[in-house]
Amino acid sequence: MAAEIQPKALTRKPILLQRVEGSQEVVNMAVIVPKEEGVISVSEDRTVRVWLKRDSGQYWPSIYHAMSSPCSCMSFNPETRRLSIGLDNGTISEFILSEDYNKMTPVKSYQAHQSRVTMILFVLELEWVLSTGQDKQFAWHCSESGQHLGGYRTSAVASGLQFDVETRHVFIGDHSGQVTILKLEQENCTLVTTFRGHTGGVTALCWDPVQRVLFSGSSDHSVIMWDIGGRKGTAIELQGHNDKVQALSYAQHTRQLISCGCDGGIVVWNMDVQRQETPEWLDSDSCQKCDQPFFWNFKQMWDNKKIGLRQHHCRKCGKAVCGKCSSKRSSIPLMGFEFEVRVCDSCHESITDEERAPTATFHDSKHNIVHVHFDATRGWLLTSGTDKVIKLWDMTPVVS
Repeated sequence: MAAEIQPKALTRKPILLQRVEGSQEVVNMAVIVPKEEGVISVSEDRTVRVWLKRDSGQYWPSIYHAMSSPCSCMSFNPETRRLSIGLDNGTISEFILSEDYNKMTPVKSYQAHQSRVTMILFVLELEWVLSTGQDKQFAWHCSESGQHLGGYRTSAVASGLQFDVETRHVFIGDHSGQVTILKLEQENCTLVTTFRGHTGGVTALCWDPVQRVLFSGSSDHSVIMWDIGGRKGTAIELQGHNDKVQALSYAQHTRQLISCGCDGGIVVWNMDVQRQETPEWLDSDSCQKCDQPFFWNFKQMWDNKKIGLRQHHCRKCGKAVCGKCSSKRSSIPLMGFEFEVRVCDSCHESITDEERAPTATFHDSKHNIVHVHFDATRGWLLTSGTDKVIKLWDMTPVVS
Protein backbone atom coordinates (compact mmCIF):
# COMPACT_ATOMS: atom_id res chain seq x y z
CA MET A 1 0.00 0.00 0.00
CA ALA A 2 1.45 3.38 -1.00
CA ALA A 3 2.26 5.82 1.78
CA GLU A 4 -0.07 8.75 2.01
CA ILE A 5 1.59 12.03 0.97
CA GLN A 6 0.96 14.77 3.48
CA PRO A 7 0.76 18.33 2.08
CA LYS A 8 3.55 20.63 3.28
CA ALA A 9 2.55 23.44 5.61
CA LEU A 10 2.81 26.82 3.92
CA THR A 11 5.57 28.95 5.41
CA ARG A 12 4.58 32.57 5.73
CA LYS A 13 7.51 34.84 4.92
CA PRO A 14 8.27 38.29 3.48
CA ILE A 15 8.11 38.57 -0.31
CA LEU A 16 11.04 40.34 -2.00
CA LEU A 17 9.49 42.89 -4.34
CA GLN A 18 12.52 44.72 -5.67
CA ARG A 19 16.28 45.22 -5.44
CA VAL A 20 17.40 48.82 -5.94
CA GLU A 21 21.06 49.00 -6.93
CA GLY A 22 23.40 51.71 -8.15
CA SER A 23 24.97 53.36 -5.11
CA GLN A 24 28.78 53.35 -5.04
CA GLU A 25 28.94 53.20 -1.23
CA VAL A 26 26.69 52.12 1.65
CA VAL A 27 23.18 53.61 1.69
CA ASN A 28 23.04 54.95 5.26
CA MET A 29 19.33 55.74 5.21
CA ALA A 30 16.38 55.41 2.84
CA VAL A 31 12.60 55.79 2.99
CA ILE A 32 9.66 54.54 0.98
CA VAL A 33 7.75 57.44 -0.61
CA PRO A 34 4.12 57.23 0.61
CA LYS A 35 1.46 56.75 -2.11
CA GLU A 36 4.19 56.46 -4.75
CA GLU A 37 6.29 53.60 -5.99
CA GLY A 38 9.46 55.41 -5.06
CA VAL A 39 12.41 55.48 -2.66
CA ILE A 40 14.56 58.33 -1.34
CA SER A 41 18.12 57.38 -0.33
CA VAL A 42 21.24 59.06 1.06
CA SER A 43 24.61 57.41 0.77
CA GLU A 44 28.21 57.49 1.91
CA ASP A 45 29.04 58.21 -1.77
CA ARG A 46 27.70 61.80 -1.13
CA THR A 47 24.59 61.28 -3.27
CA VAL A 48 20.93 61.94 -2.62
CA ARG A 49 18.76 59.90 -4.98
CA VAL A 50 15.04 59.67 -5.59
CA TRP A 51 14.24 56.34 -7.25
CA LEU A 52 10.92 55.98 -9.10
CA LYS A 53 9.52 52.78 -10.58
CA ARG A 54 9.52 52.87 -14.39
CA ASP A 55 7.32 51.04 -16.89
CA SER A 56 10.00 48.34 -17.09
CA GLY A 57 9.35 47.52 -13.43
CA GLN A 58 12.82 48.72 -12.40
CA TYR A 59 13.60 51.64 -10.10
CA TRP A 60 15.69 54.41 -11.72
CA PRO A 61 16.82 57.76 -10.27
CA SER A 62 14.58 60.72 -11.12
CA ILE A 63 16.86 62.87 -8.94
CA TYR A 64 20.61 62.43 -8.55
CA HIS A 65 22.16 65.15 -6.38
CA ALA A 66 25.76 65.21 -5.13
CA MET A 67 26.39 66.79 -1.72
CA SER A 68 29.61 68.39 -0.47
CA SER A 69 30.22 65.60 2.07
CA PRO A 70 29.10 61.98 2.66
CA CYS A 71 25.41 61.78 3.64
CA SER A 72 25.08 60.15 7.06
CA CYS A 73 21.34 60.41 7.80
CA MET A 74 18.05 61.92 6.68
CA SER A 75 14.49 62.78 7.71
CA PHE A 76 11.64 63.08 5.20
CA ASN A 77 8.24 64.63 5.89
CA PRO A 78 5.68 63.44 3.28
CA GLU A 79 3.13 66.20 4.03
CA THR A 80 5.50 69.04 3.17
CA ARG A 81 7.91 66.93 1.06
CA ARG A 82 10.67 68.46 3.17
CA LEU A 83 13.93 66.50 3.11
CA SER A 84 16.49 67.15 5.88
CA ILE A 85 19.93 65.62 5.32
CA GLY A 86 22.73 65.24 7.88
CA LEU A 87 26.27 65.26 6.54
CA ASP A 88 29.63 63.89 7.62
CA ASN A 89 31.00 67.43 8.09
CA GLY A 90 28.30 68.35 10.67
CA THR A 91 26.09 70.31 8.28
CA ILE A 92 22.32 69.88 7.93
CA SER A 93 20.94 70.69 4.47
CA GLU A 94 17.23 71.05 3.78
CA PHE A 95 15.37 70.66 0.48
CA ILE A 96 11.79 70.64 -0.82
CA LEU A 97 10.89 67.94 -3.34
CA SER A 98 8.46 68.69 -6.18
CA GLU A 99 5.08 66.96 -6.33
CA ASP A 100 6.24 64.62 -9.11
CA TYR A 101 9.51 63.89 -7.26
CA ASN A 102 11.58 64.99 -10.26
CA LYS A 103 13.07 68.15 -8.74
CA MET A 104 14.81 69.04 -5.46
CA THR A 105 14.94 72.72 -4.40
CA PRO A 106 17.49 73.81 -1.75
CA VAL A 107 15.99 75.64 1.24
CA LYS A 108 18.90 76.20 3.61
CA SER A 109 22.06 74.70 5.11
CA TYR A 110 23.52 75.31 8.56
CA GLN A 111 26.34 73.98 10.73
CA ALA A 112 24.55 71.91 13.38
CA HIS A 113 27.51 69.92 14.74
CA GLN A 114 31.30 69.98 14.83
CA SER A 115 31.51 66.52 13.27
CA ARG A 116 29.34 63.85 11.58
CA VAL A 117 25.58 64.11 12.11
CA THR A 118 24.43 60.70 13.40
CA MET A 119 20.64 61.12 13.61
CA ILE A 120 18.10 63.70 12.46
CA LEU A 121 14.35 64.23 13.01
CA PHE A 122 12.06 66.89 11.55
CA VAL A 123 9.10 67.76 13.81
CA LEU A 124 6.44 69.44 11.68
CA GLU A 125 4.13 70.39 14.56
CA LEU A 126 6.83 72.49 16.26
CA GLU A 127 8.91 73.34 13.19
CA TRP A 128 11.99 71.89 14.87
CA VAL A 129 14.89 69.87 13.49
CA LEU A 130 16.38 67.57 16.15
CA SER A 131 19.83 66.09 15.62
CA THR A 132 22.73 64.27 17.27
CA GLY A 133 26.35 64.19 16.23
CA GLN A 134 29.66 62.48 16.78
CA ASP A 135 30.59 65.57 18.80
CA LYS A 136 28.38 64.05 21.57
CA GLN A 137 25.90 66.89 21.21
CA PHE A 138 22.13 66.76 20.91
CA ALA A 139 20.79 69.96 19.29
CA TRP A 140 17.52 71.38 18.02
CA HIS A 141 17.10 74.13 15.44
CA CYS A 142 14.21 76.13 14.05
CA SER A 143 13.39 74.61 10.66
CA GLU A 144 12.23 77.98 9.28
CA SER A 145 15.21 80.13 10.25
CA GLY A 146 17.91 77.54 10.92
CA GLN A 147 18.47 79.24 14.31
CA HIS A 148 20.06 77.11 17.04
CA LEU A 149 17.47 76.80 19.83
CA GLY A 150 19.30 74.63 22.37
CA GLY A 151 21.56 71.69 23.03
CA TYR A 152 22.58 68.99 25.49
CA ARG A 153 25.86 67.07 25.83
CA THR A 154 25.39 63.28 25.89
CA SER A 155 27.65 60.82 27.75
CA ALA A 156 28.70 59.16 24.48
CA VAL A 157 28.07 59.39 20.73
CA ALA A 158 24.32 59.06 20.13
CA SER A 159 23.00 56.45 17.72
CA GLY A 160 19.27 56.52 18.46
CA LEU A 161 16.83 59.45 18.50
CA GLN A 162 13.06 59.54 19.01
CA PHE A 163 10.58 62.27 19.96
CA ASP A 164 7.11 62.38 21.51
CA VAL A 165 5.23 65.41 20.16
CA GLU A 166 2.50 65.38 22.83
CA THR A 167 4.83 65.61 25.85
CA ARG A 168 7.89 67.09 24.05
CA HIS A 169 10.08 64.34 25.43
CA VAL A 170 13.14 63.36 23.41
CA PHE A 171 14.78 59.93 23.78
CA ILE A 172 18.51 59.60 23.03
CA GLY A 173 20.33 56.26 22.95
CA ASP A 174 24.14 56.28 22.92
CA HIS A 175 27.17 54.03 22.45
CA SER A 176 27.65 53.62 26.21
CA GLY A 177 24.32 51.77 26.44
CA GLN A 178 22.53 54.67 28.13
CA VAL A 179 19.12 56.07 27.20
CA THR A 180 18.55 59.73 28.13
CA ILE A 181 15.11 61.38 28.33
CA LEU A 182 14.94 65.17 27.99
CA LYS A 183 11.95 67.53 28.22
CA LEU A 184 12.27 70.19 25.50
CA GLU A 185 11.00 73.75 25.68
CA GLN A 186 11.39 76.42 23.00
CA GLU A 187 14.95 77.34 23.99
CA ASN A 188 15.96 75.05 26.86
CA CYS A 189 15.70 71.46 28.02
CA THR A 190 15.41 69.58 31.31
CA LEU A 191 16.93 66.19 32.09
CA VAL A 192 14.07 63.85 33.06
CA THR A 193 16.01 60.63 33.64
CA THR A 194 18.62 58.23 32.31
CA PHE A 195 18.51 54.44 32.35
CA ARG A 196 20.57 51.44 31.26
CA GLY A 197 19.67 47.87 30.47
CA HIS A 198 22.03 46.81 27.69
CA THR A 199 25.54 45.44 28.10
CA GLY A 200 26.49 47.00 24.75
CA GLY A 201 25.86 50.31 23.03
CA VAL A 202 22.36 51.37 21.95
CA THR A 203 22.16 51.13 18.15
CA ALA A 204 18.49 51.96 17.50
CA LEU A 205 15.39 53.39 19.18
CA CYS A 206 11.70 53.13 18.29
CA TRP A 207 8.85 54.94 20.10
CA ASP A 208 5.21 53.88 20.22
CA PRO A 209 3.22 56.99 21.25
CA VAL A 210 -0.02 55.01 21.64
CA GLN A 211 1.10 52.36 24.12
CA ARG A 212 3.85 54.76 25.35
CA VAL A 213 6.63 52.22 25.19
CA LEU A 214 10.19 52.68 23.96
CA PHE A 215 12.13 49.94 22.19
CA SER A 216 15.93 49.95 22.16
CA GLY A 217 18.20 47.73 20.08
CA SER A 218 21.81 47.09 20.98
CA SER A 219 25.17 45.72 19.92
CA ASP A 220 24.62 43.10 22.67
CA HIS A 221 22.20 41.40 20.20
CA SER A 222 19.11 42.22 22.30
CA VAL A 223 16.04 44.45 22.18
CA ILE A 224 14.49 45.93 25.34
CA MET A 225 10.93 47.23 25.64
CA TRP A 226 10.71 50.04 28.24
CA ASP A 227 7.26 50.81 29.64
CA ILE A 228 7.59 54.59 29.87
CA GLY A 229 3.86 55.34 30.19
CA GLY A 230 3.22 52.75 32.90
CA ARG A 231 5.70 54.48 35.25
CA LYS A 232 6.54 51.09 36.80
CA GLY A 233 10.04 50.79 35.39
CA THR A 234 9.13 47.60 33.54
CA ALA A 235 11.78 46.45 31.07
CA ILE A 236 11.07 43.44 28.86
CA GLU A 237 14.06 41.83 27.14
CA LEU A 238 13.82 40.25 23.65
CA GLN A 239 16.55 37.86 22.50
CA GLY A 240 16.24 36.88 18.84
CA HIS A 241 19.41 37.94 17.01
CA ASN A 242 22.85 36.38 16.66
CA ASP A 243 24.57 39.71 16.00
CA LYS A 244 24.18 43.45 16.56
CA VAL A 245 20.62 44.79 16.26
CA GLN A 246 20.81 47.62 13.72
CA ALA A 247 17.29 48.92 13.19
CA LEU A 248 13.77 48.83 14.67
CA SER A 249 10.31 49.63 13.36
CA TYR A 250 6.91 49.22 15.00
CA ALA A 251 3.58 48.37 13.34
CA GLN A 252 1.06 50.02 15.66
CA HIS A 253 -2.06 48.60 13.97
CA THR A 254 -0.99 45.00 14.61
CA ARG A 255 1.25 45.60 17.66
CA GLN A 256 4.22 43.91 16.03
CA LEU A 257 7.84 44.97 16.36
CA ILE A 258 10.26 44.48 13.46
CA SER A 259 13.94 44.21 14.39
CA CYS A 260 16.78 43.80 11.90
CA GLY A 261 20.45 43.11 12.44
CA CYS A 262 23.97 42.52 11.19
CA ASP A 263 23.11 38.81 10.98
CA GLY A 264 20.73 39.65 8.11
CA GLY A 265 17.80 38.60 10.26
CA ILE A 266 14.37 40.21 10.09
CA VAL A 267 12.52 39.29 13.28
CA VAL A 268 8.81 40.06 13.67
CA TRP A 269 7.78 40.10 17.35
CA ASN A 270 4.19 39.76 18.53
CA MET A 271 3.90 42.43 21.23
CA ASP A 272 0.18 41.76 21.76
CA VAL A 273 0.95 39.10 24.39
CA GLN A 274 1.45 39.31 28.15
CA ARG A 275 5.24 39.30 28.39
CA GLN A 276 7.25 38.77 31.57
CA GLU A 277 10.34 40.53 32.89
CA THR A 278 13.50 38.46 33.12
CA PRO A 279 14.48 37.92 36.78
CA GLU A 280 17.50 39.52 38.41
CA TRP A 281 20.37 37.06 38.77
CA LEU A 282 20.82 36.09 42.41
CA ASP A 283 24.19 36.04 44.17
CA SER A 284 25.30 32.98 46.11
CA ASP A 285 28.50 31.24 47.20
CA SER A 286 26.95 27.84 46.59
CA CYS A 287 24.41 26.21 44.28
CA GLN A 288 20.91 27.22 45.36
CA LYS A 289 19.63 23.79 44.39
CA CYS A 290 22.14 21.24 45.74
CA ASP A 291 24.27 23.51 48.01
CA GLN A 292 27.54 22.48 46.34
CA PRO A 293 30.13 25.27 46.80
CA PHE A 294 31.23 27.42 43.88
CA PHE A 295 34.96 27.51 43.16
CA TRP A 296 35.65 30.76 45.07
CA ASN A 297 33.98 29.49 48.27
CA PHE A 298 37.19 28.13 49.87
CA LYS A 299 35.73 27.69 53.36
CA GLN A 300 32.84 25.44 52.30
CA MET A 301 35.13 23.54 49.90
CA TRP A 302 37.53 22.84 52.82
CA ASP A 303 34.76 22.00 55.32
CA ASN A 304 32.97 19.61 52.91
CA LYS A 305 36.17 18.33 51.28
CA LYS A 306 34.65 19.05 47.86
CA ILE A 307 35.96 20.67 44.67
CA GLY A 308 34.29 23.99 43.86
CA LEU A 309 31.98 24.20 40.85
CA ARG A 310 31.41 26.85 38.20
CA GLN A 311 28.42 29.16 38.72
CA HIS A 312 25.56 29.43 36.20
CA HIS A 313 22.16 31.12 36.36
CA CYS A 314 18.69 29.85 35.48
CA ARG A 315 17.14 32.27 32.99
CA LYS A 316 13.63 31.60 34.32
CA CYS A 317 14.02 31.95 38.11
CA GLY A 318 17.40 33.72 38.28
CA LYS A 319 18.87 31.34 40.86
CA ALA A 320 22.61 30.64 40.98
CA VAL A 321 23.06 26.97 40.09
CA CYS A 322 25.78 24.49 39.18
CA GLY A 323 26.06 22.78 35.80
CA LYS A 324 24.59 19.51 37.10
CA CYS A 325 21.44 21.25 38.37
CA SER A 326 21.02 23.21 35.12
CA SER A 327 21.74 20.61 32.47
CA LYS A 328 18.58 21.39 30.47
CA ARG A 329 17.83 24.04 27.85
CA SER A 330 14.52 25.59 26.85
CA SER A 331 13.10 28.52 24.95
CA ILE A 332 10.97 30.88 27.08
CA PRO A 333 9.31 33.15 24.47
CA LEU A 334 7.13 35.11 26.93
CA MET A 335 10.37 36.16 28.66
CA GLY A 336 11.85 37.09 25.29
CA PHE A 337 14.04 34.00 24.90
CA GLU A 338 13.14 32.69 21.46
CA PHE A 339 16.33 30.60 21.41
CA GLU A 340 17.00 27.82 23.91
CA VAL A 341 18.72 29.05 27.08
CA ARG A 342 19.99 27.48 30.32
CA VAL A 343 17.33 26.74 32.93
CA CYS A 344 17.50 24.79 36.18
CA ASP A 345 16.03 21.31 36.13
CA SER A 346 12.98 22.21 38.25
CA CYS A 347 12.10 25.20 36.01
CA HIS A 348 12.53 22.97 32.93
CA GLU A 349 9.90 20.62 34.36
CA SER A 350 7.50 23.49 35.00
CA ILE A 351 7.63 25.05 31.50
CA THR A 352 4.63 23.88 29.47
CA ASP A 353 4.47 23.34 25.71
CA GLU A 354 2.12 26.32 25.55
CA GLU A 355 4.78 28.51 27.20
CA ARG A 356 7.32 27.33 24.61
CA ALA A 357 5.13 28.48 21.70
CA PRO A 358 7.08 31.07 19.64
CA THR A 359 6.01 34.72 19.82
CA ALA A 360 8.26 35.80 16.93
CA THR A 361 8.98 34.77 13.34
CA PHE A 362 12.45 34.77 11.80
CA HIS A 363 13.39 35.65 8.22
CA ASP A 364 16.65 36.02 6.30
CA SER A 365 17.16 39.21 4.27
CA LYS A 366 20.43 37.84 2.84
CA HIS A 367 22.27 41.09 3.48
CA ASN A 368 23.85 42.83 6.46
CA ILE A 369 21.17 45.40 7.34
CA VAL A 370 22.15 48.93 8.38
CA HIS A 371 18.75 50.66 8.16
CA VAL A 372 15.02 49.90 7.76
CA HIS A 373 11.85 51.85 7.00
CA PHE A 374 8.33 50.42 7.30
CA ASP A 375 5.37 51.71 5.30
CA ALA A 376 2.42 50.58 7.42
CA THR A 377 -0.19 51.59 4.79
CA ARG A 378 1.05 49.05 2.25
CA GLY A 379 2.87 46.73 4.64
CA TRP A 380 6.17 47.28 2.82
CA LEU A 381 9.57 47.13 4.49
CA LEU A 382 12.71 48.74 3.09
CA THR A 383 16.11 47.36 4.13
CA SER A 384 19.46 48.82 3.14
CA GLY A 385 22.63 46.83 3.65
CA THR A 386 26.41 46.99 3.66
CA ASP A 387 26.23 45.40 0.17
CA LYS A 388 25.07 48.87 -1.11
CA VAL A 389 21.70 47.34 -2.08
CA ILE A 390 18.21 48.52 -1.08
CA LYS A 391 15.57 45.79 -0.86
CA LEU A 392 11.81 46.26 -0.80
CA TRP A 393 9.74 43.58 0.93
CA ASP A 394 6.02 42.88 1.11
CA MET A 395 5.58 42.11 4.82
CA THR A 396 1.83 41.45 4.74
CA PRO A 397 2.25 37.65 5.02
CA VAL A 398 3.95 38.11 8.43
CA VAL A 399 2.76 41.54 9.67
CA SER A 400 -1.00 41.09 9.91
